[in-house]
Amino acid sequence: MSTTLFQNARIVDGTSAERPGPVDVLVEDDTIRAVGRNLGAGKARVVDLGGRTLMPGLIDAHVHVIAGTADLGRNAALPDSLVTARAATIMRAMLLRGFTTVRDVGGCDHGLRLATEEGHFPAPRLVISGKALSQTGGHCDFRGRFDDRPAASTGFRLGALGRLCDGVDEVRRAAREEIKAGADFIKIMANGGVASPTDPIHFLGFARDEIVAAVEEAENVGSYVSAHLYTDAAIRRAVECGVHSLEHCNLIRPETARMAAAAGAVAVPTLVTYDKLASEGAKAGFPADSVAKIDSVRLKGMESLAIMREAGLPMAYGSDLLGDLHKHQSEEFVIRGRVLPAHEVIATATHVAAKLLRLEGRIGTIAPGAFADLIVVDGDPLRDLTLLTGQGRHMPVIMKGGAFVKRGRLD
Repeated sequence: MSTTLFQNARIVDGTSAERPGPVDVLVEDDTIRAVGRNLGAGKARVVDLGGRTLMPGLIDAHVHVIAGTADLGRNAALPDSLVTARAATIMRAMLLRGFTTVRDVGGCDHGLRLATEEGHFPAPRLVISGKALSQTGGHCDFRGRFDDRPAASTGFRLGALGRLCDGVDEVRRAAREEIKAGADFIKIMANGGVASPTDPIHFLGFARDEIVAAVEEAENVGSYVSAHLYTDAAIRRAVECGVHSLEHCNLIRPETARMAAAAGAVAVPTLVTYDKLASEGAKAGFPADSVAKIDSVRLKGMESLAIMREAGLPMAYGSDLLGDLHKHQSEEFVIRGRVLPAHEVIATATHVAAKLLRLEGRIGTIAPGAFADLIVVDGDPLRDLTLLTGQGRHMPVIMKGGAFVKRGRLD
């Protein structure tokens, strides 16, 4: 048995606006066994934090680990071997930023997850949707107006975010196939998108009965549907159809936010991706037609945070970055901190996200029985959210499942 005792830790987990007094945290193998004062060390390896901040490993609930380039149509045409190598690099960097769990909402398959679980390269825990489902001409259709190749020819490489399906029967089959292949939940594209070429933002994706079919298939296996959404009309329709996880939500209005909260839905804003696509997207390879769409959703993003908070709609942390822009993953903390109190921002990447991922009590918390996913932070992120940025340079210690991913000096 491997045991580690963290002494003199001040826990920040998003449940309080102030850091509490120092406590000890005992880790046995991959699990937290005890949290309290003056815990006996026994034969445990002792790490004295000297009053530093100890946080649960961070959770990003909206990533695409296979998106090695910002041009998603091009990414879908790359060989699986290259996509895998790039994904390994992307995930290692996520882990070293303190993200010990990520939810992939389009692209990652069960084989890539198994590779991480078998330890072939360092990576966060993966919760996956498999391929996202899109209608023809929707947010996963990157063929362009003059490309008449069959849809099936573009949807099954590892680098493709999604697959196309039309009609209730095709949606049911696609959902069932993704679940069979290892998906933990179903992702659908229920609105127009920025990255795709033939669907303006206001387009509604799928008919109502198609959305309901996806929801039923997910509920049949005890899971839920996540939907790509921007406009108020699309969000309202999705909630009425039973969608649980509402991605982006930049254009949500107060009445719809209240309705979503009453339905028990969770929102996953991803403001950093629009900020960085606007400033760096063209350089990173984002297509010109897509760059032109960005401000239609970017400019309302900050207002959406205030609307959802006022409505009581829970928000989980999301970044949704692509290609070279993955490096900005942690800057979502700072963007949200312009509108929300710091402890509420941290909560989006801890216990709120853990509940969305249906891993409540196992991740996003420092408590007996939780996975020993822990990060040490120099300073108090409740006073300065930038301590969670900088590619992990303010995090001298990162632990995932009881194993040290990073162990720097604590002088």
